[in-house]
Amino acid sequence: MGLQPFLHHLIPTLMAPTQVWSDRDGQVRNEGAQGVFHGDLRALTHAVVTVNGREGEPLSAAPAGPGRAEALYAVRQIDGDGADPTTWLRRSTTITPGTVQIALSLECATLEPVTGVIEFAVGSDLASLEVVKQGERLAAAQATIRTSDDDRGGGDVEFRGEASAVVIHAHGASVSLRGDEVVFSWDATATPSTPFAVSIVIDISDSSAVVMAPAQPEPEWARPHVTASDPRLARLLERSLDDLSTLRMTWAKAPDEVFLAAGAPWFFTLFGRDSIWAARLLLPLGTDLARGTLRTLAVAQGLVTNPATAEQPGKILHEVRPAPLSLSDGTVLPPIYYGTVDATALWICLLHDAWRWGMDPADVASLIPALKAALGWLRDHGDGNGDGFIDYIDESGSGLANQGWKDSGDSVQWRDGTLEEGPIALVEVQAYAYEAAIAGAALLEAFGQEGAATWRTWAEDLGQRFRSSFWARDERGPYLGIALDRHGNLVDSVASNMGHVVGTGILTPDEERLVADRLVAPDMSSGFGLRTLSADMGGYWPLRYHGGAVWAHDTAIAIRGLNAAGLDDHAEELVSGLLAAAEQVDFQLPELFSGLSPRDGSRVVPYPASCHPQAWSAAASVTVLQSLLGLQPGTRVAAQAQQRPIVRAHGRALVGELTVQGLPGPDGPWSVKLSPGEPAVVELN
Repeated sequence: MGLQPFLHHLIPTLMAPTQVWSDRDGQVRNEGAQGVFHGDLRALTHAVVTVNGREGEPLSAAPAGPGRAEALYAVRQIDGDGADPTTWLRRSTTITPGTVQIALSLECATLEPVTGVIEFAVGSDLASLEVVKQGERLAAAQATIRTSDDDRGGGDVEFRGEASAVVIHAHGASVSLRGDEVVFSWDATATPSTPFAVSIVIDISDSSAVVMAPAQPEPEWARPHVTASDPRLARLLERSLDDLSTLRMTWAKAPDEVFLAAGAPWFFTLFGRDSIWAARLLLPLGTDLARGTLRTLAVAQGLVTNPATAEQPGKILHEVRPAPLSLSDGTVLPPIYYGTVDATALWICLLHDAWRWGMDPADVASLIPALKAALGWLRDHGDGNGDGFIDYIDESGSGLANQGWKDSGDSVQWRDGTLEEGPIALVEVQAYAYEAAIAGAALLEAFGQEGAATWRTWAEDLGQRFRSSFWARDERGPYLGIALDRHGNLVDSVASNMGHVVGTGILTPDEERLVADRLVAPDMSSGFGLRTLSADMGGYWPLRYHGGAVWAHDTAIAIRGLNAAGLDDHAEELVSGLLAAAEQVDFQLPELFSGLSPRDGSRVVPYPASCHPQAWSAAASVTVLQSLLGLQPGTRVAAQAQQRPIVRAHGRALVGELTVQGLPGPDGPWSVKLSPGEPAVVELN
C-alpha cells in the first residue's frame, strides 16, 4: 500500500467531469496524483513534451481561465548563441467535458530557422481515482496504434478498458511505442514569422460513469461585478466563480439537474452535505443551483431501512460513486451511500432558504413531499439511541465511523485528545435539526399543509434539551462542547462545530454572543480563518485534517451565522482572516490549510493533500461578499410574496469603498455602493 499523494504543488485544470493534474512546470509526469482523469478514471498517467530528447526549461505555468492552462519553456538546446533565450515552446491545454486538447507551438526570434524533433510521450493505466489516491500503481495499459487514412494525417492511439476508451490523435505526427508508452513525434522547423504548431486531441469515454457534464454550459448563478478600494475581494470572487463553473455536474439518475461536485480530484462527484452547503452559500447569486441540488438529492431520497448502505426512509444520501469504494483502513462504502447524519436536515434548510431567496413557488411546492419525508426521518430515525438527540453510529461495521462534516476517525475527541466512539450526537447537528424543523414548519404553513405547529413544538423540545446538555465551562467561561457520547456525557473539547450553531435560532442572543467570543479568541481564530480545534486542546495539531487545520467553508458558515445573529464585529474578524489567506494562495481557497497563525510570523502553510478547487471553499467567497454587504434575503409572508434582498451594511467595510453590480433580485439585477461611514446606495440596474 502506498501513501496518499500530495496535491499542493500541482496545477489542476478541469471542466467536470474531466481534469488534468500537472506538475508545477506544466508537464504531466507519471508521479503521484498527476495525470489526465475523466470521472473516476485515470485516462493517462503522463503526457510529457521534449525537444531533441530533453525537456525545456520552465519559464511559467499557470491556469488561464476555466478549463485552460498555459506553460512556457525555454528551448536552449536549439537556440541561438546569444545570452537571451530566443526560442521557446508553448503548451496550451483546453478542456471540454470528455476532451483534452493540447496545443504545442515552437516559437523563435532567431536569425536563422530553428529545427528539432518534438516528442509527446504518453502512457495509461486506466486506474480508478481511488487507486491513485491510495498511492497504488497498476500495470501499464496496452495501446493500439492505428494509422489514419483521412485528411488529418498522423495516427490514432487507443487505450481500452472494460467500459472505457481513451483515443488520442496528434495531427501530422509519427507514432511509435517505446516500452510501455506511446510517443508522437514531429520534425519541427520554426522561423520568427512562422511558428511550428501542432495539436493533440484526447477523447475519453467511460460507460460506467455516474456523473456527467450538464447540457447547459452556462453557470446557474449571477456573476456580479465587484470594485473596491481593496482589490482582494474582487480577485477572490472572480477566481472562485471561475472554479465553481468547472465543478458543475449532473447525475445519471437526474440528468437535467445541476449540482456542484464536492472537489477535485478526490471528491469529483455528488456529495449530499457538500453540494447542499455549496448551493446554500451561493444563494445570494441565485436559486437555480439550489433547485438542481435539491431535486437531484430528492431523486434518491431513502425509501427503506438498509444498514449496509445506511439508507433509511426520508434520508438524504452522503455520496455517489460508480463502484464500491474500498479504503486502506477497511472502510467499504457502497456506490450510493447514506452515511451522513446532517445532510437530511441541511436539505430542508436549503429548501427553506432557497424559497426565501426567491425560488419559484411552483418548484418549492413540487418538493413538499420530499420535505415531509425528510422531516419524518428527523423524528423517526434520526435519534438512534432514544436520548432525544440526532445521533449516528455505523451499523454496517465497514462504513464511516464519524458521519458529521468532520468525518475522519479522529475528529471527535475530548480535551485531552482521547477519541470518542459512537453513537455520537454532534452539537451542530442538533442546531441543524432545530433550524430544519422551524424551516419545515414555515414551508408547510406557507404551502397549505398540516403539521406546522407539531414541528414547532418538536423544535422547542429539542432546544430545551440542547440547552441543558451541551453547555460546558472552563477557566475562560461557558462554551458549547462538540458532542454527547453514548452515555449522554458532554465531550468537552473546544471546536469549530459550535460556529455552525450560531444563527440557527436554537440559542438566545446572549448565548450566541458567548459562542461568538470563543470563536474569535486567539486559540480558535488563527488570523487566516477558524481552526477546527482549539490550539489549547490536547489533540491539536495545525496539520490535522479535522483537529486544528482551517477550512474555508467552516469559517464561512460561522461568518454566515454571526451575521444572521447581528454579531457583525465578530464576523469581521473571520472575514479579515479569509481575505488574508486568499491573498497568499493566489485567491483559490483550497479544501483546507494549516492552523498556523500570522501572529507567529507564519504564512499560509498548505495541507499538502488538500483538494483544490473545492466547491464549498470557493463558495465561501460569496459569504465574504454577503457579510461585507450585510445582505439578507427578503421576508416571505406567503408562498407568492417576497421583498427585495436586504442590505444591512454597518459602515466599516474591510475593503474600503465597495460597489457591487449585477446582483439578482425579484425586480431584476440591482447594485449597491458602500462607502465607509455613509448609508448604502441601492439601485436597480
